[in-house]
Amino acid sequence: MTEESATPQSPAAQSPAPEPEAAPPSAARDALGALRTELSKAVVGQDQVVTGLVIALLCKGHVLMEGVPGVAKTLLVRSLAHTLDMEFTRLQFTPDLMPGDVTGSMIYDARTAAFSFREGPVFTNLLLADEINRAPAKTQSALLEAMQERQVTVDGVTYPLDRPFITIATQNPIEQEGTYPLPEAQLDRFMFKLLVTYPTKEQEEGILELYAAGKDNRDLTTFALQSVLNGEQVLAIQHAIRQVIVEPSIIGYIAAVVQKTRSWHAVEVGASPRASVNLLLASRAVAASRGRDFVMPDDVKELAPWVLRHRLRLHPDAEIEGVTADDVIREGLDAVEAPKK
Repeated sequence: MTEESATPQSPAAQSPAPEPEAAPPSAARDALGALRTELSKAVVGQDQVVTGLVIALLCKGHVLMEGVPGVAKTLLVRSLAHTLDMEFTRLQFTPDLMPGDVTGSMIYDARTAAFSFREGPVFTNLLLADEINRAPAKTQSALLEAMQERQVTVDGVTYPLDRPFITIATQNPIEQEGTYPLPEAQLDRFMFKLLVTYPTKEQEEGILELYAAGKDNRDLTTFALQSVLNGEQVLAIQHAIRQVIVEPSIIGYIAAVVQKTRSWHAVEVGASPRASVNLLLASRAVAASRGRDFVMPDDVKELAPWVLRHRLRLHPDAEIEGVTADDVIREGLDAVEAPKK
């Protein structure tokens, strides 16, 4: 077999796609409002989680959602997919899932006596990695290159992923049997870790009212969700967000907050520089979604728990005392002086 028949030319060697035309400044705010309106048809409450998902989408970030079973983690992502005119793939992570089941693999074609690449589920715009911690580390690591470089390398050949590309993973915090902790390198590639909590009594009544009216989350067509954003519009908004101004004082503030996590008494391993970058990018997106072309200290404070909570490893003594990552982040924010508005 010749080398040419076994190894196709790397698609990554092709000319990069042209930059999209930037959207108007109000596009991020309009997109967040439209998506919230549509998602509220199927999901009651969880406003903070919805905002986090949309902000991550608008600034090329990935999201880890954590919550007990039955609090609408998967429903949220499936509903979001219905409101986006983009390709969506759901991949159920299980202990027997192999890396090639995620990225794709080389398949031998007897008719041509050559190998060809068969794309895996990761070749999509929106990937739901459901119960990601049920697959072993070698399978979880299959997402590392895709999440960081937006490409997949198989047998020395690099294949670019479609744009936009976002991974939303879910995990259950209470069930440990048959699960595998996410490696630090995997966790660090998630822009946000969002906590999906129980609804309030009023919100739970709203959920029941939906079911009483004939809605069924197993069939999302009953909610009449409409697509309000397509891939080109997402790319244009992503491009526009780059124009949001980040003053040197805000940059210094972000660096100080992340630096504080590395020296805090309760923290064994602090946040990486990638956390600083993600906090800056997310702050830009939040500012744009609120109709501003500049970042404020309050944007950084609001997003810090989402960006940092999964990147901190606490000292065992602190964990025994019941200290949480969010506690440490709040203390750190209080200890760092914010720039004057």
